[in-house]
Amino acid sequence: MLKGVHQKLEAQQTPAFFVRGPSLFSRVIFFCALSVSIMAIDARFNYLSHLRQAFIAALHPLEVMANAPSDWYRDIKKYFSAHNQLVQENYALKQQAFEQQVKLQRLDTIQAENQHLRSLLNGNVPLQPNAVLGEISHMGRDPFTHVVVVNRGSRHNIKAGQAVVDSKGVIGQVTRVYPFTSEVTLITDKELSIPIQIERNQLRAIAFGEGNNTLDIPYLPTNVDIKVGDKLVTSGIDGVYPAGLAVAIVTKVQQNPESPFAKIVSTPVAGVSNHLQLLLLQLPDAKESAVPQPAAAETTEHKKDNINDSNNKAKTNAPH
Repeated sequence: MLKGVHQKLEAQQTPAFFVRGPSLFSRVIFFCALSVSIMAIDARFNYLSHLRQAFIAALHPLEVMANAPSDWYRDIKKYFSAHNQLVQENYALKQQAFEQQVKLQRLDTIQAENQHLRSLLNGNVPLQPNAVLGEISHMGRDPFTHVVVVNRGSRHNIKAGQAVVDSKGVIGQVTRVYPFTSEVTLITDKELSIPIQIERNQLRAIAFGEGNNTLDIPYLPTNVDIKVGDKLVTSGIDGVYPAGLAVAIVTKVQQNPESPFAKIVSTPVAGVSNHLQLLLLQLPDAKESAVPQPAAAETTEHKKDNINDSNNKAKTNAPH
């Protein structure tokens, strides 16, 4: 009886192949061959591009979730650093605004006094020059000249000789005018000179471009009162550049015992290579630039009247 039951149990056991399955080495070989085949087909026929894009799109939420902690940490760090920086800048700007307001109060008083003195001397009150906003189109084609081309020309009432400035100082002067464009020669060009004066002691001179982004102030004696760091501004005596515009900063003062003149080098404050926008100042009119001299005219007429009276008296007293 037991023997029959044992035989029945042995007959119902499954084969060993289905219990163990394929061997590990066989599965590795199968999947490696499948991977190589899929990569070859994809590289050759590009059949799996849509499947790959769909797979990447499906994994994108998981990627966002995985990167979320690092993104939160970076955003929080950026928020606090930007907040501290903004607080410091706000404090500095408030202090600067307060100082500027105090200076503006004094400036208004000085301007009112200057206008009153000019009216007493029968002089013209200086007017703020009109300006046309322009933009640099391209640099000059000649590498040996410092020229830029702006998108304003004769159609915009631009004339040769107009001064060109930016937010920091003088850039140059309009030298050629076309219908829609103009050529501006920079102050660093060797062919351009500009009357300047030292802001510290009001010493006047003429600065010449050296062709290498510097200005030279020649023919000044070695004992001239110019120091490194002095600011050069336009003197306004040429009638082209309004007085007081920033030009350059003195960077080098060299004295040679063998030469009676000092070597003074300055660097322009305007930056043509930093931005594109600039202002083209209109030339002052002849009527505005001419200073009326009514007192001198009256004096001349008074002298003529005195001369005529003297001649008449001489004729009357002369013996007949």
